[in-house]
Amino acid sequence: MEKEVEKNVSQGSESIHSQLEASLNKMEPVEDGANVKATVVAVTDDTVFVDVGCKSEGKIPVSEFAGELPKEGDVITVYLVSQFGKNGPVVSKQKADEKRLWEEFKVAAEQNTPVDGTISSVTKGGYMVNLGGGISAFLPISQADAQKVEKEDKLVGVKSKFYVVRLYSQAGKRNVVVNRRKYLEEQINVNRDKFFESVKIGDSVKGAVKSFTSFGAFIDLGGFDGLLHINDMSWGHVTRPKDFVKKGQEIELKVIRLDPEGKRINLSLKHFAEDPWVHFEEKYHLNDIVAGKVTKLTDFGAFIELEEGIEGLAHISEFSWTKKISKPSDMVKEGDEVQCMILGYDIQEGRVSLGLKQVTANPWDSLADKYPVGTKVNGKVVKITNSGAFVQLEEGIDAFLAGEDLSWTKKIKHPGSEIKADQELEVIVTECDVENHRIRVGVKQLTDNPWKAFAAEYKVGGTLEGEVTSINDFGIFVKAPNGIEGLVNKANLSDDREVPFEEAVKKYNVGDKVNVYVVSIDVEKERVAFSVKEYKRAQDRAEISQYMSSSNDDAAYTIGDSLKDQQ
Repeated sequence: MEKEVEKNVSQGSESIHSQLEASLNKMEPVEDGANVKATVVAVTDDTVFVDVGCKSEGKIPVSEFAGELPKEGDVITVYLVSQFGKNGPVVSKQKADEKRLWEEFKVAAEQNTPVDGTISSVTKGGYMVNLGGGISAFLPISQADAQKVEKEDKLVGVKSKFYVVRLYSQAGKRNVVVNRRKYLEEQINVNRDKFFESVKIGDSVKGAVKSFTSFGAFIDLGGFDGLLHINDMSWGHVTRPKDFVKKGQEIELKVIRLDPEGKRINLSLKHFAEDPWVHFEEKYHLNDIVAGKVTKLTDFGAFIELEEGIEGLAHISEFSWTKKISKPSDMVKEGDEVQCMILGYDIQEGRVSLGLKQVTANPWDSLADKYPVGTKVNGKVVKITNSGAFVQLEEGIDAFLAGEDLSWTKKIKHPGSEIKADQELEVIVTECDVENHRIRVGVKQLTDNPWKAFAAEYKVGGTLEGEVTSINDFGIFVKAPNGIEGLVNKANLSDDREVPFEEAVKKYNVGDKVNVYVVSIDVEKERVAFSVKEYKRAQDRAEISQYMSSSNDDAAYTIGDSLKDQQ
């Protein structure tokens, strides 16, 4: 179809030329300022002599003949400047060509027919184009090519066809403006239409790599582009399109998609080879241990190539049985050869799930025997949090030590106040959950539970003398002789309801000794409640009992006796 278009263009140009020639032949009578027929009568080294029907011959410098010189007897068209020059008629071949071409350009502009020319030089805003006959045209840079012009000098010397878009005279000079881009775009459309008509999906075509994008490369198929997507360069993993094709490279590709309406063409390199997923199940099975090469690392894992076109993902959670991996690069790097296990696959989606840790024994399987509950072990504090600390029992095995398991009696606000990172610590295993990969340890469990001893020594209703350890808005804390600390709630601080807590608490200071009554004991929750108010009431009851038994003068009756009676 392209040849037909060029043939039509050529026929159009010949037709214009023939029409003008016929018109010129009818130019009678001969007048100055007109193109006339002349017969060559002689040709010398520097002059061509012609007969234009005057009394003497006209002379034309050979420099005005751009091509081959005419021969004696040839009939040519010349421009008659003057019939009566000083040395005979004055004629010009160059001006004749210019006049003829100018008329041709007028017809070409009216009929929208392209003309031939050569881009001769770069000028401000575009190029100068030599149209022949001493006529130059201006070609705006925006109309110079179908694509953006990156290097201006590259188009100098290019022969092409141009559309005449404007003809005008200025200061006695003829000016022409041409457009090459329109002609090229028409040719591209012709070539593209021909491509869609003659090519079908599965055909092989040749093209040149034109440019790159992050998602692939554009291929020049003859003025129009096809897309070679990054996923169609190889059955394997492709990170950079430039690793597979080079700019300007001539390559053969398969057509895998055609969209005439959208004028989109998708091409492929990988379809010259068979899809490796077709034979996947013949080579690979679930739980197989296979060799692979790490091709790419992401935040969530590593891509591992089993063979060209077969690539799987090892999620970061499948890197180690025991280590907490924050970055895949902590374990592997691109290019590493690794052993992995096939955990699952989806042939339709082209996905394989791989595991790195599964090629080694799971240490958690034997930890229940190694660390049963009650086992004493030495470990190192590797991390401290707001709620506790992690203690390393062995490489990759960390146990959790809760803050509440540091002491039976201390109220610890932050574990960091009691232990430090890298500190060697003796602990006891309090829980070993193999299924959930969790071990808990404690420090306080290394000693007997003082809460049980306290509950055995001080029953509810008993009294003791303690020491004020802290005072706050809801009461005061009192420490018993064996270190157990209990709360005297503000409602239990004063037996006088008229005295508010804010006034009653002023009587106490940290370090003061105070007698309290045991209100409640919760060994499991490690809580004990004391009361000053109840102690005073018990004291009053004891005094009343002593008075009631005053008839027995020899008997010494104490508060303690009264409390024992109540119990």
